[in-house]
Amino acid sequence: MNHPNTHEQAAAIRKARFGALPERVVFEDMVEEKAVLPTYPAADTLDPDALAIRFSCLAADLGL
Repeated sequence: MNHPNTHEQAAAIRKARFGALPERVVFEDMVEEKAVLPTYPAADTLDPDALAIRFSCLAADLGL
């Protein structure tokens, strides 16, 4: 039962069912540029005294 037009018929059925592929999207339409937030130098520096304020551990509080 091997018909010579099987591939052509299958291609026609696929085209009728799914239609054509969508148009390609260009790279420029996929990219969105945003401004970078300014840095906050006070948050980027290490302050050992402030670390003790933010550090909270029950085991350290109990001296374990």
